Amino acid sequence: MLGFGEKTIDMVSLETALKGRNEELITADYHFINGRPLNLKTPDGMNVAIFGMGCFWGAERIFWSLDGVYSTMVGYTSGFTLNPTYQEVCTGLTGHNEVVRIVYDPSIISYNRLLKIFWESHNPTQGMRQGNDLGTQYRSGIYYSDDTQNLVANETKLAYEKALTDSGYGKITTEILSSNLFYFAEDYHQQYLAKNPSGYCGIGGTGVTCLTGINA
Repeated sequence: MLGFGEKTIDMVSLETALKGRNEELITADYHFINGRPLNLKTPDGMNVAIFGMGCFWGAERIFWSLDGVYSTMVGYTSGFTLNPTYQEVCTGLTGHNEVVRIVYDPSIISYNRLLKIFWESHNPTQGMRQGNDLGTQYRSGIYYSDDTQNLVANETKLAYEKALTDSGYGKITTEILSSNLFYFAEDYHQQYLAKNPSGYCGIGGTGVTCLTGINA
């Protein structure tokens, strides 16, 4: 994904981060593919998963058509700037990561299964980059909503790290943090690769199988 300004792999601090704004950014009202509302309300019986795995255009496309996924949306999290814009995130001066927020039905698809797809669909050993995309906003991240998600995320990280190192890869650099504020990305980013089928996608896995979630 093309950025703006100088790219950096150094994490900004609260003191040096852009301040942002109190007003929320305007984004799409409805999901471009399924027509469901794009908001932070979680329907009864649904759960939420938030992943950062590089360019959020490609990350969202991986999940939106899965059985049991009610909705997907892209945005920013784990930084300091209030209501950041895409241009601000691309400077590396917000601390935010590009992420996909997934609303799913756990009776159809489990969190374990989503984690398996997450681990296998990108390279979680690259630090502040993903493929050719360089910058703190492209770091690998799992943002959990409860203690169970935290436990499972860390368990699968340990298991997958062993599989990766056995295959010659380095240590996993994925951050696993409690989900904080999720800021919606702008309208044109939502379901971007459905609106622009030939658009850029830098997401790519390692080819190493993650055994967790196969039967989940």
